[in-house]
Amino acid sequence: MTAPTRTMQPWLPIIALSFSLIACTSKMTPNPTDTTSSTTPGAHFTQDGLLKADHKVQAFASLNFENLKDEMAQGRGEYLASLETLLGVPEDRHDAFAALVREHYPVLFASNRTTPNELVSALNQERSADPIFSKALAGN
Repeated sequence: MTAPTRTMQPWLPIIALSFSLIACTSKMTPNPTDTTSSTTPGAHFTQDGLLKADHKVQAFASLNFENLKDEMAQGRGEYLASLETLLGVPEDRHDAFAALVREHYPVLFASNRTTPNELVSALNQERSADPIFSKALAGN
């Protein structure tokens, strides 16, 4: 007698990997529910279930907080480059943005208890106060 064979759904490993990554990163970084929780169910998501554009930066910062912290101190790295893209920083201004975050690192990470929410808020304040990036923000 042969054992029945099971066919694996092609999307199942992707879902399992996604949950594994979320579980791993949530243990290494601050709790992302601070960012994605709301009193209004679905307030951060589109009808298609995608994260709304204005919440992508916050979610990214929450899930990659320690990597961003390290790379912002150095003024370079793939997480910093991804953040620049999410913020809509034009490619020709990536170097200037990296210099901005490196120079203002003590303000962006005011204490060892700085949260992702506080980082994004401080980053937006620094961008709006900078002559180069305030013009870009006004254009958005």
